[in-house]
Amino acid sequence: TSNLVFSKWDQIFKDPMTTAAAVDRVVHHAVILELPIPSYRAQAAKARSQASSVAAGA
Repeated sequence: TSNLVFSKWDQIFKDPMTTAAAVDRVVHHAVILELPIPSYRAQAAKARSQASSVAAGA
């Protein structure tokens, strides 16, 4: 899974041909679900980070 939209994969793969090949292989025979909801993983990571900051400052 990826939280990065396909149009931004060129930030990972610096070569445009490599990016196109990677996207092609991922989407071939795939079902792509775009869910317009907040990421639970991002929320949990933010909460852990804030808890760590508070604990470090105590």
